[in-house]
Amino acid sequence: MCPKLVFNDVRPLQGGVAAHIHILEWPHPINSTAQFCKYFQQMIEFEILFLNPDSEGKFISSHGGQSPTFKTMRYRSRRLPLYTQKLLSLSLHTMALSAASDGPIPDTWQNIVRPLLLRPSSDNALLIWTHVRAQVIAPVVDAAVVLCMVMSFMLLLEAMFMSAVSLYVVLFRRTPEKSYKWEAMGGDAEKGGSDYPLVLVQIPMYNEKEVYHLSIRAACALIWPPDRIIIQILDDSTDPLVKNLVKVECEEWAKKGINIKYEVRSNRKGYKAGALKKGMEHHYAQQCDFVAIFDADFQPDSDFLLKTIPFLVHNPEIALVQTRWDFVNYSASMMTRIQKMSLDYHFKVEQESGSTTFSFFGFNGTAGVWRISAINEAGGWQDRTTVEDMDLAVRATLKGWKFLYVGDIRVKSELPSTLKAYRNQQHRWTCGAVYLFRKMGWDIVINKEVSLLKKIHVLYSFFFVRRVIAPIVTFCFYCVVIPISVLIPEVDIPVWGLVYIPTTITILNAIRNPSSLHLMPFWILFENVMAMHRMKAAMVGLLGTSSVNQWVVTEKKGQLIRDKADLEVPLLEPAPTKCSERVYVLELGLAVFLILCATYNIIFGNNHYNVYIYFQAVAFTIVGFGFIGAPNPTS
Repeated sequence: MCPKLVFNDVRPLQGGVAAHIHILEWPHPINSTAQFCKYFQQMIEFEILFLNPDSEGKFISSHGGQSPTFKTMRYRSRRLPLYTQKLLSLSLHTMALSAASDGPIPDTWQNIVRPLLLRPSSDNALLIWTHVRAQVIAPVVDAAVVLCMVMSFMLLLEAMFMSAVSLYVVLFRRTPEKSYKWEAMGGDAEKGGSDYPLVLVQIPMYNEKEVYHLSIRAACALIWPPDRIIIQILDDSTDPLVKNLVKVECEEWAKKGINIKYEVRSNRKGYKAGALKKGMEHHYAQQCDFVAIFDADFQPDSDFLLKTIPFLVHNPEIALVQTRWDFVNYSASMMTRIQKMSLDYHFKVEQESGSTTFSFFGFNGTAGVWRISAINEAGGWQDRTTVEDMDLAVRATLKGWKFLYVGDIRVKSELPSTLKAYRNQQHRWTCGAVYLFRKMGWDIVINKEVSLLKKIHVLYSFFFVRRVIAPIVTFCFYCVVIPISVLIPEVDIPVWGLVYIPTTITILNAIRNPSSLHLMPFWILFENVMAMHRMKAAMVGLLGTSSVNQWVVTEKKGQLIRDKADLEVPLLEPAPTKCSERVYVLELGLAVFLILCATYNIIFGNNHYNVYIYFQAVAFTIVGFGFIGAPNPTS
């Protein structure tokens, strides 16, 4: 039964809205909070309902069979917006809880409901936003800030440790030859002999029309006894023209006396991992001791095997010798220069420190030499992720094998020259690594063949911090939390997390890239943009969605790009002319968001975050419109 209403005291409020005060008598006492809420829900036509406090500021008790007195106000000329009604409903439920416990008038009434009655309706939205921002949104953003600070500190410690090891190697000249035995191969490399092991050179390729001949030519020029080397071309091309070109190239070298094998499959199952696995099944491959792997765009120097194989011959505990990548098209555009900076840091710092401390790092998939017995002991190539190279490396290290990085040996290669190709590559690398972490995490924990310290290094440093934390904190903190914080003045970001940590990480990167110091600001902004795609890829890997094993071959341009690079190429280039390939909606949406936040900060803020946010918005805009990367050679 609904309560009875008695009308009393009609008076106008500011803004032309009339309010009516009513005395409400309940038909029987309220004995519980649930009963109060039941009566309240019956009065859906009223926006505001509150108990009448006594002189001590407490609600009148409902004990002794006496009914409490209620008052209500409602707007007669205008109904409140829906979001305001919901907020008031929340306030009333809070008051109901206080009423049942004979508590004082809740803060919700004093801070939200009562001011709503006394202010003009045009101010209500601002008032509600102020209180919701302080009571609801600010705590959430504060929690995000704390989480980002923790992740940033983890990233900083990891960067400092790796940089310290890398600088130690440089300053004390801890070359691989000082850590492991290395002696030149005996005898004449042209004539051969029993001192030279049988080496297999694998070159997997897929529709590599522009670069297939580069890797084949370089492999056929490797100095090694002709009877002790086999070059294996694993062609998964689906384009008949390309397939025929590769076959003809192999036949031409075979006529010159090169022991080269052209192998094809009936399907592309397993992609690159499937091709490498199939290649190892041939009888001649099983007779080899070591296998050197090169992607189609890689061009090793002729003495590559003479420099790498001795490490494997004289150190039976080493399973892999990884060399450094060099880039023939790094000056083609601003994007390729930034890629070079990131990859140089990866090799000089990450690979160097991993090799020096734990004799472990991720195989880069190319420009490396494996001991075939180590591959077989680790279970061979597997296609369960898109990072088959890292998968094999982790399984091999869990068997106790050691890896060696030799930075003095460089292999020429090609960087992705278009934004689309670079995004696909980064998605594959990030998603595959995180998915591998998900699949192998427990296997690493229960492994008994390596030390606890090495397992912690693989799980925490190699996987969790570098593959999961790094992309998430880079995007969330620098592209989301900082811009949002300018809208929430109650949020305070510590200066050490906002300035000192990113500055230190940038300096550590600059130390190993002194020639690219002038590009550091561009590197920071572009890496923040790419962090959005890496974070998406990391989430796909963590969740294991249907696209987790999506494989897109990185497009190469070969001689076309090098011809363009010889000309004067602007740092920012328009991408293909098709609008669908040129405009990236997500980046443009982020750019608009950042511009709004920066503008708000200029008008209402008390800090200077807007400077950084505007620059970051420009970076998102440039990428969003496709004005980065080399021009499409076919456009």
